[in-house]
Amino acid sequence: MFVDEVLIKVEAGRGGDGCLAFRREKYIPMGGPFGGNGGRGSNIKFVVDEGLHTLIDLRYMKVIKGDKGENGSGKNQNGSNAEDVIIKVPQGTIITDTDTNLILADLKNKNDEVIVAYGGRGGRGNTAFKTQSNPAPNFAENGEPGETRQLKVELKLLADVGLVGMPSVGKSTIISMISRAKPKIAAYHFTTLTPNLGVVKEKKGRSFVVADLPGLIEGASNGEGLGDRFLKHIERTRVIAHVIDMSGFEGRNPYDDYVTIREELKQFNENLLKRPEIIIANKMDMDSAKDNLEEFKKKVKDVEIYPITAITNEGLEEVVTKLADLLDEIPAEPLYEEEQFESFVLYKFKKEEPFTITKEGEIWIVKGKEVERLLQMTRFGTEEATARFANKLRKMGIDQKLIEMGIEEGDIVRILDFEFEFK
Repeated sequence: MFVDEVLIKVEAGRGGDGCLAFRREKYIPMGGPFGGNGGRGSNIKFVVDEGLHTLIDLRYMKVIKGDKGENGSGKNQNGSNAEDVIIKVPQGTIITDTDTNLILADLKNKNDEVIVAYGGRGGRGNTAFKTQSNPAPNFAENGEPGETRQLKVELKLLADVGLVGMPSVGKSTIISMISRAKPKIAAYHFTTLTPNLGVVKEKKGRSFVVADLPGLIEGASNGEGLGDRFLKHIERTRVIAHVIDMSGFEGRNPYDDYVTIREELKQFNENLLKRPEIIIANKMDMDSAKDNLEEFKKKVKDVEIYPITAITNEGLEEVVTKLADLLDEIPAEPLYEEEQFESFVLYKFKKEEPFTITKEGEIWIVKGKEVERLLQMTRFGTEEATARFANKLRKMGIDQKLIEMGIEEGDIVRILDFEFEFK
């Protein structure tokens, strides 16, 4: 089964907890802090595997979770980091964060890899908090939660030339003749249910990849037929080859077919019309094909037309040479603008408040990435840990903001699922 798009959730591993421990040896009655740090949680990493050609392995993986880092322990022993979770995907895979619609990575090269969610850092043991003013801290941190993302994982085939056209015009026959690809061929519509890739070697030794893209009919860009599933695969191609049934089989008009396909390409991505293109006029051995070709040439004058009969291999050598010549002249262009990638987004224009405060009924709700992270990493169990948490909130300005907004002593403040009285 050919699967080229999946939606998954990834949860990187939580960091291991820091250890709260003190030296308790016979001849050291006042031993100091002795707790080690926790280890880092698993990162979630995507890696290109050249042996894969579909995303079927991810189809049933709705949630992928990383492992927690090892907890720290006594005697200042740090916990070990958790191993990264490796997700293997085909070359040509694009990973997008569905919450921001920004691209995390376009894995189009053989050795590409990317970390899409980072594991949380390990919590610090009490040894890490030792200072001159507090030589025996009685608190330690919990591990930091790992990143969580909702992702769209999409495969866009890596091909130099895309064969486009109505069903049953001979695309599969052409690719079977010019390459070693063995597509399913039959005399009915939508025989081809998956894109076929073939490596073509031209007589001078030049080689390139051709994709036979199925499912294009009128309305394909809006989901008619199979077009909405496969139009995206043409975005990477450098040359578009229109395959036209010049015989007018089934009463179709060759020129109308050509106009229809170009309109679908335009509706899907207007930039596709700027790509170099040629027209392959197929089935020239059929009755009325020559007359139809003459009429076609009167209406289409700015695109080179190559008459062929694919089933007998007539005229295909000239087509292959032309495609190789075009590819020599055309540099590979980037598929996306830099602004579409998360790594290029300029956050300096998007100044966000470190926290927000709202009131729901009688409860004050505090939200914010840093304050929520502080809560999750605080291990409430000692007065010292609680005092440290309260002091951090004051330094962030939360107490002052609550007072400005009219909070009164004894009111309830909530951060995530944690509630406390304001004093």
